[in-house]
Amino acid sequence: MIDRIRRRPLFSGIIALIALLVLLSTFKIVPETSQGIVVRFGKPVRIVNRFEPGQSFGSDGAGLTWRIPFAENFVWIDKRVRDVDMERQQVLSTDQLRLEVDAFARYRIVDPLRMYIAARSEENVELALKPILGSQLRNELGKRPFALLLSPECEGVMDNVRAGLNRVARQYGAEIIDVRIKKADLPDGTPLQSAYERMKSARLQEARSIRAEGAKRAQIIRAEADAAAAKTYAASFGRDADFYNFYRAMQSYETTFLGTDGGKPSPTTVILSPSNEYLKEFTGR
Repeated sequence: MIDRIRRRPLFSGIIALIALLVLLSTFKIVPETSQGIVVRFGKPVRIVNRFEPGQSFGSDGAGLTWRIPFAENFVWIDKRVRDVDMERQQVLSTDQLRLEVDAFARYRIVDPLRMYIAARSEENVELALKPILGSQLRNELGKRPFALLLSPECEGVMDNVRAGLNRVARQYGAEIIDVRIKKADLPDGTPLQSAYERMKSARLQEARSIRAEGAKRAQIIRAEADAAAAKTYAASFGRDADFYNFYRAMQSYETTFLGTDGGKPSPTTVILSPSNEYLKEFTGR
């Protein structure tokens, strides 16, 4: 055998090269982030590194695998979460406002065989999901006012859109993980300005209503407090008439001799006779 190789080195080199190519084409490295379909003459025969819920990347399926050379090929499908961006479009809300909505969905291929049979590639899946995403958004937002998009109830709208889109995605072996609105604005120009004025007037009216209710409650509280204070004073002063006279005199002195100017104390000068009846509390009884 060695003598034959020495006598025919070129032929032996060609045989070795062919054997190396066959060996290299037989074994493949399966990436952690991909799941592969082995296709034999256009017919899928098995799946390697298939996505399993709850399974971490780099588990049993990743690593070295094999195929029949020249008869089988690998079709690689992304195992990670992918995005579908919807084209910006206008949606009519229930309050007759045209909204320019920009949204996206996140999905993952969970059934690579169904995906391969129905769409052949992830790009074709995304092309199929984009119009469905736009249609679901139009249907859901067309049932609700524009203000709903600014409230916590927006989460419920997105859940409905995700459920509707997921029914279609299942036909392509995909699962919709999340749907989100990136931006929802009124078109530039007159509609935007008129909507702004309506929202402004509504908020001003709401503020006036809140202030009026606050003033009403303040008056009620003050009236109840004054009534309670008057009742307490009456009960106290009724027991001692002299103390009531002394208390009222002190209040009168404070108002007369220590007035206020803009909320700040402003002493006042008053010239009276020492025997004036008004100053009896200063001279003693």
